[in-house]
Amino acid sequence: MATRTSNDLELVHLTKRYGQTVAVNDVSHIFPPASYICLLGPSGCGKSSTLRMIAGHETVSDGAILLDGADISHLPPARRGTAMMFQSYALFPHLSVKDNVAFSLKMKGVDKETRHARAMKLLDLVAMDHLADRLPAQLSGGQQQRVALARALVTEPRVLLLDEPLSALDPFLRIRMRAELKRLQRELGITFVHVTHGQDEALALADECVVMNNAVIEQAGPPRDVWSKPRTEFVARFMGGHNVIGWDGARYAIRADEVSIAAIGLPAAVTGVEYQGDRVAVTTKTEAGEEIVSLVPEDRFFAAPINPGETVHLGWDQGRMHRLEA
Repeated sequence: MATRTSNDLELVHLTKRYGQTVAVNDVSHIFPPASYICLLGPSGCGKSSTLRMIAGHETVSDGAILLDGADISHLPPARRGTAMMFQSYALFPHLSVKDNVAFSLKMKGVDKETRHARAMKLLDLVAMDHLADRLPAQLSGGQQQRVALARALVTEPRVLLLDEPLSALDPFLRIRMRAELKRLQRELGITFVHVTHGQDEALALADECVVMNNAVIEQAGPPRDVWSKPRTEFVARFMGGHNVIGWDGARYAIRADEVSIAAIGLPAAVTGVEYQGDRVAVTTKTEAGEEIVSLVPEDRFFAAPINPGETVHLGWDQGRMHRLEA
């Protein structure tokens, strides 16, 4: 598959309605070419509806979806140049791994030798060629995911769409598969659009994070920018790692690891203490009722432990505060 250098996927005033409910509201966005995109946000924010409209599994109420400049929003899924990997994997239980991967080529009339050769090439790419003759029931969850991925790629899509592909895996395997997905995206040089509700997953995988809320895009950009410079209070709270506080009539975000517990500072009552391995999250409430979390290095915390109910003093560098949009 050739690396693409043009802007190959664009949403233009995209809207999806279900009766009176607006699931996606006038969204316009250009996805960086040949990049790994993560759509993330809470349940009901519109991310899955957006993905399904790109795939052709949901109709578009208004707007357009452009791929290489052509509107694909009214084309059937098989003619869009996209492929979708479903959360459930949806493998055919009676077909071998090889025949599962080759199935869409069979439906297109590709001869057996050619489609099997193509399937084996993709299975080799995902390190599953040695299990080509097994049935899906004979595979682990991670192996089934690799087969589903190969099957989605066999038609050589320009855009691969992934609907929470890691949610069914255990935490250890999820981390391993994150690395595999990123490796494949770089090797293939195509755009991956990956829906997730996991902030850690998005930060680890994405070249661009697209954070959605209430049917619109709240913020999009490189993961470091979205995490360290949240534009709105929602993004700051959803991405985690930030406190949102009022200051001089405005709202600001300050990273929890930049809030220190000191001898002098803003008084606050400790409401919770959570050990997180290399650090301890100390949750406090100020006299104004604002909740502020301080991430204290593990060795420093246990040198002078703090318990819920105690009063502490919080401090931070005001120059590190990030003003949020109203």
